[in-house]
Amino acid sequence: MRQTVPVFFFDTSDGDRHDRDEEGQDLPDAQAARRLALETLPAMADDRLPDGDNRVFTVSVRDARGTPIYAVELALKGGWVAAPSGGG
Repeated sequence: MRQTVPVFFFDTSDGDRHDRDEEGQDLPDAQAARRLALETLPAMADDRLPDGDNRVFTVSVRDARGTPIYAVELALKGGWVAAPSGGG
């Protein structure tokens, strides 16, 4: 009997750009998909910073049927507490 590996799709958004995963990735299980979604967020944030002080990064995971099974969000919120010295 041949065992198939589950396919998971990772849709991402950085607040401006929304990408729907049409290829998917073979992973052992939903927990592996969750870990990959969490690992994706820092790289997404790194690619977009320092592009503004407020941005929300999201990764949504879908199973092979297209059913959403997991979602994670990283919110960046920044602002001056006091006016910077030196005109910066």
